Amino acid sequence: MDENLRRRQLLKAALLAVAAGPIAACATREAAAGHLATLDAVGTAEAIRSGRMTALEAVDAAVGRAEAVEPRLNAIVTEAFGRARESARGPLAGPFAGVPTFIKDLDDVRGLPTHAGSRSFGKSPAAGQGPYVDALEKSGLVFLGKSATPEFGLTSTTEPIFGGPSRNPWNTDHSTGGSSGGAAALVAARVVPAAHATDGGGSIRVPASCCGVFGLKPSRGRAVPLGRPIGPVDISISHAVTITVRDSAQWLAVTERTGADQVFAPLGMIERTKPRRLRIALDLETLSGLPVDAEVVEATQDTARLLESLGHTVEVAPMTLAKRAFMDAFSIYWAFNAARVADGLEAALGRPVTDQDLEPWTLGLRQYFLEHRAGFDAAVATLRASVATCEEFFTRHDVLLTPTLAQLPPRIGWLGSDVPFQTAMDRLMGFVGFTPVQNASGQPAMSVPLNWSKSGLPIGSHFAARAGDERALLELGYQLEEARPWAGRLPPVSAA
Repeated sequence: MDENLRRRQLLKAALLAVAAGPIAACATREAAAGHLATLDAVGTAEAIRSGRMTALEAVDAAVGRAEAVEPRLNAIVTEAFGRARESARGPLAGPFAGVPTFIKDLDDVRGLPTHAGSRSFGKSPAAGQGPYVDALEKSGLVFLGKSATPEFGLTSTTEPIFGGPSRNPWNTDHSTGGSSGGAAALVAARVVPAAHATDGGGSIRVPASCCGVFGLKPSRGRAVPLGRPIGPVDISISHAVTITVRDSAQWLAVTERTGADQVFAPLGMIERTKPRRLRIALDLETLSGLPVDAEVVEATQDTARLLESLGHTVEVAPMTLAKRAFMDAFSIYWAFNAARVADGLEAALGRPVTDQDLEPWTLGLRQYFLEHRAGFDAAVATLRASVATCEEFFTRHDVLLTPTLAQLPPRIGWLGSDVPFQTAMDRLMGFVGFTPVQNASGQPAMSVPLNWSKSGLPIGSHFAARAGDERALLELGYQLEEARPWAGRLPPVSAA
């Protein structure tokens, strides 16, 4: 056999294992390509830099994986495969040079449309892009396209009327979560090892839990700005969903603020190391006061036992926060953001918006804000007050452990666009019972895929720390990844 052809065949076999993570890919790499490094995003970049494969080969393999699973997942809004191949042929630099990924379709990528999950947007390609996407491009990432999101990222499932529902690779009858649901599905299915995501109320951590991947929300001010308008409380931040912890650490390193704009001292690349012994608080009480599913409770208690076995101390210590008042305030503020979008669209159209322009959930949130407008200033004050309350909590504890979600990933349609607004609101409050706190307080948090339900659906464990202490979370993430590896656990819908 021609040596070059043999090399290509072996490399193709190795590339098929890229997204399976370091554990599942190990045997294939050793058999097929000898000394190839681990092929998560960091490992892929290392292999490209060393000449063991080219950026074009990495992109071609990812395109093939996308084409294989997308008909079952519906997670890609805009394909940019030809453009990605052109980028891969050109000069690339940065820690992620040549690594394929997707950008969540709430953020502009120059030359691609931004639909934001809505029928009313994305008619023309974006003329520019924000500083965060610039930072990703500078890191060498190659954009394969845009991943699916619900309309304006306003709910915790990815089932927009525009494009239809994205489906969970673990069971396609179930939701991916949201609002970074397309990204989480693509990473879980091993199409790409890491994908851009954003979080304004749990939108990184919720789909990470639903799809069984790792999801970190950085501290407010840690990352390069999104380049979008912000309200009186800055609740949103960008990062990624990944298979491995080190991919998340490297993604953070290439996107953190430095120089005159920095809020925290830069962390750089946080490597695997033995974490210090942590004082961990366990809280199983939701913000809404609604119950937590029994399997989720058991999974979180199992995580607590794992932490104790690793030498950490765990004690039941609920957050010292007026939880229901906080959730009411967050709901008003969330609805305020929907109202801003609807008002802006009306101004652009020169007429009132209808249900042909915006989804019932978006219009319902706008109406909810109008009905609660008198309480807006008080809501803002409550959210701002959470900063001091949460920071005080972390003078007594290093890390907070909760479930990521109060329930298992719901079936498609449970939070769908045809669900009456109040029913959807009630369901959402019961589902997302833990994640919004850190968006208001500005603290970092992560969802770690440590457990699965009896029916095979992922259950994330949620950790938070004091503002600026991503190091504690990532070091703990590395330890948990080593103690209970998840990278080799593949969903039924997988390109690996």
